[in-house]
Amino acid sequence: MLRYAFDNDDPAAADRHRYLTEMYDGGTAARLSALGDLAGRRCLELGAGGGGIARWLAGRGASVLATDVNVRHLPAGAGYHVLRHDVVTEPLPPGEWDVIHARLLLMHLPEREEVLRRLAGALAPGGVLLLEDLATRVRHAVLAAPEPADEVAFETYLDVLTGRVLPALGNDPGWALRVHAAMLAAGLTGVDTEVHARSWPGGTAGALLNAANIAQQRDGLRSAGLDDGLLDRVTALMSDPRMVIRAPLLYSTAGRRR
Repeated sequence: MLRYAFDNDDPAAADRHRYLTEMYDGGTAARLSALGDLAGRRCLELGAGGGGIARWLAGRGASVLATDVNVRHLPAGAGYHVLRHDVVTEPLPPGEWDVIHARLLLMHLPEREEVLRRLAGALAPGGVLLLEDLATRVRHAVLAAPEPADEVAFETYLDVLTGRVLPALGNDPGWALRVHAAMLAAGLTGVDTEVHARSWPGGTAGALLNAANIAQQRDGLRSAGLDDGLLDRVTALMSDPRMVIRAPLLYSTAGRRR
């Protein structure tokens, strides 16, 4: 059984959740807001991480169940229910759901296509499935760097992480591009995809996320041939405002059950 790449027990996990919240919660909230009044709607938040979107949904009056295989970063008393749950090996929580959302989850699951079909089948009539995943293979990710060698160092790290380390743990770097077609194949209608990316100077969430990546995957990166000198240099650059990178493209795809 493959080990999830970014374990919630890792010391870097809390920082990771904070960076992802800053990077993506605004866009996710906009997508969910477009569904209309959420008050009273039954919402399933999968791979809920630090609970930012579950908390946002609950604040709009939705009835929210937040799940994760490790719920240690989901605070009690935040207005939503929490369930420790493995979406691959366990049945989905019972009931028909008006909204099911998962961000940066299925891209890490080898069983992603079967999971998507089960999620589509768990929707109530008229319910919406919103899946958000990254197309992780990025070329020319550096927009500015202190020195040419710094650009080379970052691109080398990113190529090894997304091309070797994460795929060995079950990540599919091209899954995000296939979600739209997979939703159509699952019988969902009105399928719509938005694609987002932006620049992140050193010291901001999108750069610091890479420092967290290195902290959590240093052993794997070293086993793949990167030395500590390069990894330490890239980590330092992620706090240097002269270093500017772009995030991978985030594909946000929604489909509705008839």
